[in-house]
Amino acid sequence: MVNLGTVFDLLEDKRRRYALYYLDQRDGPVAISELVERIDEWEDEPTPTDPSADAFEDIAIELTHTHLPRAAEVDFVQYDREQGTVQIQGAPPKFDTFMNIARLIEEPEE
Repeated sequence: MVNLGTVFDLLEDKRRRYALYYLDQRDGPVAISELVERIDEWEDEPTPTDPSADAFEDIAIELTHTHLPRAAEVDFVQYDREQGTVQIQGAPPKFDTFMNIARLIEEPEE
């Protein structure tokens, strides 16, 4: 069972929230590169004409070394570092509720 403190910890960081928003929309494992690309798009201010390789790399490093291992501390987030994939599976309703509210408030671009 996930307590509220854990839910708020997971949703505390913007990049981790963005990762969770995207993963929640997908069925099955998502490649880290796909996840990084989406977060990079959501973070960029009005449509960039020249995507920054540095920003992409920074996001990838932060996700793989900080946010995904932290998120994987809960049972419903599976992060496979060797395969380079992550997924949400079987998230409890309490988590889904708070994540959906956060996403509605934050409204990352689709």
